[in-house]
Amino acid sequence: MTLSPTEAPLTHRRVLKIALPIVLSNATVPILGAVDTGVVGQMGLAAPIGAVGIGAVILATIYWIFGFLRMGTTGLAAQARGAGDTAETGALLMRGLLLAFAAGAFFIVTQAGVFWGAFALAPASAEVETLARDYLQIRIWGAPATIALYAVTGWLIAVERTRGVFVLQIWMNGLNICLDLWFVLGLGWGVEGVAIATLIAEWTGLFLGLWLCRDAFAGKQWCNWARVFDRQRLHRMMKVNADIMVRSILLTGSFTTFLFIGADLGDVTLAANQILIQFLEITAFALDGFAFSAETLVGGAVGAKSRARLRRSSIIASQWGLGGALILGVSFWLAGPWVIDMMSTSPEVRAAGLDYLIWAAAAPVIGIASWMFDGIYIGATWTREMRIAMLQSVAVYILSLFVLVPLYGNHGLWGALMVLNIMRGLTLGLQYPRLEAQVGA
Repeated sequence: MTLSPTEAPLTHRRVLKIALPIVLSNATVPILGAVDTGVVGQMGLAAPIGAVGIGAVILATIYWIFGFLRMGTTGLAAQARGAGDTAETGALLMRGLLLAFAAGAFFIVTQAGVFWGAFALAPASAEVETLARDYLQIRIWGAPATIALYAVTGWLIAVERTRGVFVLQIWMNGLNICLDLWFVLGLGWGVEGVAIATLIAEWTGLFLGLWLCRDAFAGKQWCNWARVFDRQRLHRMMKVNADIMVRSILLTGSFTTFLFIGADLGDVTLAANQILIQFLEITAFALDGFAFSAETLVGGAVGAKSRARLRRSSIIASQWGLGGALILGVSFWLAGPWVIDMMSTSPEVRAAGLDYLIWAAAAPVIGIASWMFDGIYIGATWTREMRIAMLQSVAVYILSLFVLVPLYGNHGLWGALMVLNIMRGLTLGLQYPRLEAQVGA
């Protein structure tokens, strides 16, 4: 007999079943970027590499605006599932897809203005810009699919089908890589070949994703338009997504500020920081799975109005998150010198990287509370509290930058970044008892 989400026991095995496919799928992401660059690099020219790089960054920035669809869909769908509201889980996916298609169509129609603005902010040489425009004019037709995949991924996580997320990521990245090799090296299509490969991967990925979400379309709840366009439910969805978007903009702005201030501290410091930031990227990829498990299980507990399941979900997911953070921190400290030497041959950059390595090693342990509380609050759709906590944390972060950087230079810069993560964990953690108190009994 199959147990409902609220009847199934909350075990360590269940957390790992959700988390590990996400960790594995995340591990494939850097491979695609490396292949894109490597394949174009075989053309023997610098301009195509720059064009693909800047084009990918422009689109990633545009699409990132809609990253809230992933998190918002996960929290809301997990709650609907926990409440046993099958019709609402299907309607939620349809709302996300309709929003994604509308946004994608908007970018296709307004692409000329979007690209003009992007190149005005990030100017490039005439040759690179021409090639980048060729790349963008092809890839922009994948906008509806790429944005829709945020909703698809969020829904799959909400219903604990993260193996589907893994399959989806493997399909898209694997197909993209194969088509890259064929179109660029085999057919000689150059930059356009890379763009076409990605476009095909995006649309086929969406079709695969919709098939993986086929339960959402069973019983025709997905086309119950009265429910899909219900004003109250739409308002809640938009409110949740708006809060997440503001929070994400503040977080991204904080890291951008970190990079910009580091650039003012000299080329060697900038290079060392760039290497050490890769450790933070690895941390995010590795620990995302446990935060996602918190989103799913907490959302189900909130939907079922079970305080005990909320507490159990939060504790068990956070235990694995903390364990992963400790392992990463120790690994970074022990293997960090070797990684730094591998990534740079400059003696000055290597020395600076070793000097600041302690911060990269400490970051997973210092930041784990903020990451796990993010997952808990997304599952509970306490997005207003997330937004307020981020505003408070960024205010303290800015103050820390003004105080610490003049006194301690790059050590002060890293210290301020750690202060940001401590404040995020603290401001969210202080509100957690109130969350429990509001959820059932």
